[in-house]
Amino acid sequence: MAGNVMDWDLSTYFPEFKGKEMNEFRSELEKKIGTTYEKSLKLKDSNVDTGPWEDILNDIEDLSRKYSHIRSYIGCLASADANNQDYLKEEADFSLIGSEFQKIEVVVLSTLENMSDDMVNNITALKSMDGASYYITRLYEESKKRMSNEKEILATELGVDGLSSWGRLYNTVSGKLTFEMKYPDGSVKETPMSQRRSLLENPDREIRKAAFHGGNRAWEGIEDVAAASLNAISGTRITLNKHRGIDHFLDVAMFQSAVSRETLDAMFGAIYDQIEIPKSILRHKAETMEIDKVSWYDLGAPIELESSEVIDWEKAKSMVYDSFNGSYPSLGSFVKGVYDKNWIDWSPRSGKRPGGFCTGSMLTNESRIFMTYNDSLGDVLTLAHEAGHAFHSYVMKDIRPFGHYYPMTLAETASTFGEMILAQGILNNETISDDEKALILDTEVNHAAIYLMDIPVRYEFEKSLYEERDSGVLNPTRLKELMVETQEKVFGDTLDEKDPYFWASKLHFYITGVTFYNFPYTFGFLLSRAIFKKFAEQGSDFLEQYEYFLKISGSYDCEEVVSKSLGEDITSKEFWADSIKTLEEPLVKLKEILSK
Repeated sequence: MAGNVMDWDLSTYFPEFKGKEMNEFRSELEKKIGTTYEKSLKLKDSNVDTGPWEDILNDIEDLSRKYSHIRSYIGCLASADANNQDYLKEEADFSLIGSEFQKIEVVVLSTLENMSDDMVNNITALKSMDGASYYITRLYEESKKRMSNEKEILATELGVDGLSSWGRLYNTVSGKLTFEMKYPDGSVKETPMSQRRSLLENPDREIRKAAFHGGNRAWEGIEDVAAASLNAISGTRITLNKHRGIDHFLDVAMFQSAVSRETLDAMFGAIYDQIEIPKSILRHKAETMEIDKVSWYDLGAPIELESSEVIDWEKAKSMVYDSFNGSYPSLGSFVKGVYDKNWIDWSPRSGKRPGGFCTGSMLTNESRIFMTYNDSLGDVLTLAHEAGHAFHSYVMKDIRPFGHYYPMTLAETASTFGEMILAQGILNNETISDDEKALILDTEVNHAAIYLMDIPVRYEFEKSLYEERDSGVLNPTRLKELMVETQEKVFGDTLDEKDPYFWASKLHFYITGVTFYNFPYTFGFLLSRAIFKKFAEQGSDFLEQYEYFLKISGSYDCEEVVSKSLGEDITSKEFWADSIKTLEEPLVKLKEILSK
C-alpha cells in the first residue's frame, strides 16, 4: 500500500494493493459475474422448475461473499487515504463491477415479477434455501415495483456515471476539504475537515465556535458542488420512483429499513409527545454553560471541568475493553481480538475522509473500524459504537449471507447498545472519578438530545427536500433556508445560533446506496435503550436473548424480529415513549453529581 500510513492491517484481505492475489481475485469475480448473468437470462424459461433457481441463487450468494470482500478492502483504502489517486481510481472502476453484479438482480427481479406465489413458495421450501426465505420473499416484493428489464439495466449502467458518481464526487471533495482553524490564543492552523467533529466536541466553547464558523466558511466555498450533488441524487431517485410506480419516496426508505410506516409514525409521534425531555436536557446544558440557549456548535459539547484529562488512544481502548468485559465477557473478548489484530484505523491525519464506519468481509468473516480519534470522550463512544457493529457481524458469522442483510434500523441498535455498556462500565467503576462519571452521563444525555432532536431535523429536512425537489432544483440559498426552518421547527426556543450549512456538511445526505440515512439512528438508539433496560433487569441471563435478536436481524421485518426475540410491539407509541422516559434517570444522576 502506497505510503503505508494506515493503522489497520488489511493484509488478510490481500497481501498488497493491485498485487497478484488481488488482480486474480478481481478477474475471477468479474468472470463469474458474467457467467452468472448469462445463466440468469435463461430463468424466464424456468417458471415451473426450481432447479435453475436453486443454482442461480447459490451463485448470487457466493458472489455476495466475494464482492463484499474486495469492496470492503477498496473502501477501506479510499477512506483512509482520499488523496491517493490509485485508490480513488480503483474505487471508481470497481463501481463498474458493482453495476454488472446489479444486472443479475435486475434480471432476477424481472423474472420474479411474473412468477406465481406457489412457485416462490416452492423455491423457499428447498433444503438449500434454509435461512433464505426472507431474502427471497423481499426480492419477490421488490419485483412488483420496477421498470421494464431494459430500463432497469439502463438505470444500473447510468448509475455508475450518474447517481453513484455524485456521491463519489462529494466523498472526494469532502475528503480533501480543509478549513482555517483560528484558536483562542491567536494561532491559525489549516485543519482537515475530518477533524472538525472532534473540535466541535471540545470543552472550550471558543474552540467549538471557531471550528463551526471556520468549517462553514469552507463549506460555503464548495456549496455549489454540494448543492449540485444533493439535487442530482434526490432528483434521480424521484425520477426512478415515478418510473417504478412507487407512490411515495418514503416507501423506499421503509422497505430498505424493513419497518412499517405505522412503526415510524409511532416512534416520531412518541418523540414529539415527549419533546420536553430532550428540551430539558438542552436547557440544563445551557444552564451549566451559563448561557441563555445553546447554539448548534454546543450540541456535542461536554461539560467543561478543570480536572478533565486528555484520553489518549491506549486509555480509550482500555476504557472500552474494561467496560465490555465487566458486564459482557464475550463482547470484551471480541474487542480485545479487534485490538490485537489491528482492525482499526484511528489516527488523525490529512487525507482521511470524515466520519466513522464499520465494514467487513462475508468471505473471511472479518470487520474493520474506521474513525478519527482526537482524544475526546465522544471518540471513545465512537469506538464502542463501531465495535458494537463489528460484534453484530461476529455473532452472525455462521449465518448464511442471505441472512446477513439486516436493515440499518437494527444495525444501529447493536452499535448503540455497545455505547450503553461502555457508559455503564464507567459509572460502575469505583476507580473513576465523579468528574469522569459526570462526563459520561453528560455525553449520554447529549446523545439523547441529538437522537431525539438533531436526527429528527435531518429526517424532516430530507422529507421537505424531496417534496420541493419534485418541483425543481433547490439552490444553495433555499437549502440553507430550509435547513434553518427545520432546525427552528424541531428545537423551538431551545436553540440560539443555527447551522445553515448542515445539509452540506452531513455526509449522510450524500450516501447513494441508502435513502433517508437518518431515522434508523433514532430507531436504533431508542430500541437499544429498551433492550438495555431488559439487560439491567435480567442481568447476564438476557444476553442469550440479545444474541438471538442479533442473529435473526436479517431474517424478518423489524416488527417480527423484536416480537420474536424480545416480545415487544414496536408499532405501539407507548413502547417508544417508555424508552424515551428512561432518559430522565441519567439526567437526574448528572444533576446530583454536579450539585456536589
